[in-house]
Amino acid sequence: MIDGAFLSHAILWLIGAMAVCGVITSFGAMFAMGRSSYRKD
Repeated sequence: MIDGAFLSHAILWLIGAMAVCGVITSFGAMFAMGRSSYRKD
């Protein structure tokens, strides 16, 4: 039912989605930290 080609594609998609989420999260965290460090009242 599940062949090797589908499994490899699913794993690749999973790794790609995790990488994209990690890049977006890290960029958002750096942006938020940069913004908070600029405004020191």
